[in-house]
Amino acid sequence: MDNKIILTIGRQFGSGGREVGQKLAKELGIGYYDKELMALAAKESGLSEEFFEKADEKASSGLAYAFTMGYSYMGLFPPYADVLSNDRLFLYQSDTIRNLAEKGSCVIVGRCADYILRDNPDCLSFFIHNNKENRIQRIIESQNLTVEQAEELMLKTDKSRAAYYSYYTNKEWGVASTYNFSIDVSVLGIDETVAFMKNFVERKMDKRPPHFG
Repeated sequence: MDNKIILTIGRQFGSGGREVGQKLAKELGIGYYDKELMALAAKESGLSEEFFEKADEKASSGLAYAFTMGYSYMGLFPPYADVLSNDRLFLYQSDTIRNLAEKGSCVIVGRCADYILRDNPDCLSFFIHNNKENRIQRIIESQNLTVEQAEELMLKTDKSRAAYYSYYTNKEWGVASTYNFSIDVSVLGIDETVAFMKNFVERKMDKRPPHFG
């Protein structure tokens, strides 16, 4: 692609958002970052990757408590060590996301990337959702769980992602108005959703004024 484009993808657990992101990046010939972000953030910060893995899109007890008490990342912090630790990790990861966006076109999945890059004119944000039945079936197949276990994991993971996102952004996770584009994968399926999104991105690129410099 001639012009830089940064695509961020939020997604419900089990929606197929990760697969959509991978295929879209491949179709556009650009980089893809999901869990790879943790390794990069660890390398850039000099911290162990294990720290980032434990805090990855999860609200720890301290974060959950802070969220329920009405604290936010932009406001005051309660005096809990794990809250401060997660905030520090979030800042490191945010720096990594900004660095990736500076280097070139890519797809970034999760990690509040849409919010972190909210002022970046090259960024388009997407949210991927799917119907409950499809999500549960995907989780069963990927995690080898029963229907009950899959549904429990689905609800728990979505709740954790929503708390994490709201805490750091003061915005509501998964609400269409939060993103440039929200799409239900169950309508077209994975491959046609990717094709639709690719067309959307390319049309956006065509309408964007050229960069000079």
